[in-house]
Amino acid sequence: MSDISRLLEIMAALRTPGTGCPWDLQQDFASIAPYTIEEAYEVADAISRGDLTDLREELGDLLLQVVFHARMAQEQGAFAFTDVVKTLTEKLLRRHPHVFGEARGLTPSAVEGLWERIKRQEREQRPGRQSDGGQEGALAGIPIGLPALTRALKLQIKAGRVGFDWNDPLAVLAKIREEANEVEAEVANGDRRAAQAEVGDLLFAVVNLARHLGTDPEAALRGSNQKFERRFAAVERALAGRGKTPAQATLAEMEELWNAAKAGERAERNGSRSEPGTSAHASG
Repeated sequence: MSDISRLLEIMAALRTPGTGCPWDLQQDFASIAPYTIEEAYEVADAISRGDLTDLREELGDLLLQVVFHARMAQEQGAFAFTDVVKTLTEKLLRRHPHVFGEARGLTPSAVEGLWERIKRQEREQRPGRQSDGGQEGALAGIPIGLPALTRALKLQIKAGRVGFDWNDPLAVLAKIREEANEVEAEVANGDRRAAQAEVGDLLFAVVNLARHLGTDPEAALRGSNQKFERRFAAVERALAGRGKTPAQATLAEMEELWNAAKAGERAERNGSRSEPGTSAHASG
């Protein structure tokens, strides 16, 4: 705890009027919130890259956000960092009766169900909490401030628990085609506002397909972002070899180089699957 105490002392010094950091002193909950979200994503990014050294640093940056918010709350007389720790400790004990109580021998799925029941009971005891916009019913308890993809996934999971769900990924895929057709119809009609709404429905349906395939849509999209960056960088390198920039190249030229980069990745993957000393073609 001595390290935590030192961290709290540093945060207090940064927020001390007159001698603290001018930038830190200007901040409030609202101004710091975007940094908190950003740091959480950087933790996820380090995990996706398998970089444990970077993960250690990013976890520290995320902890700083917790300390920062707790310090501002303490200055207002609302709560302190120790109260955050106490609340979390009590919650962990309360939500794990299968570890710290009498409930034993539960399966992972049973533990998940127990966790949700305890959370629901906690919400019922705190009717004034409005983190989900005051919503009641099966979809209650999902914070509005979550990233849209994550919130869509959580909404679908909760709806699925009460039977409002498809039982076949192919049915979800058919829904995606239906939504895509509706986007096309509105674009053809020239109604951009309606088309935008239909795009939202299409994205929601794609999240649903990812869920049915056991894939986190946020992680899937993050992977596609990385793939796009990697292939576009290959296009830029190839153009640089021709003495060009993307702005100086035609779309057809860039498309050709994109397909070449894609084919190169596929060949590399196939090669990595083959046995040492044999070609991917020979291995079938």
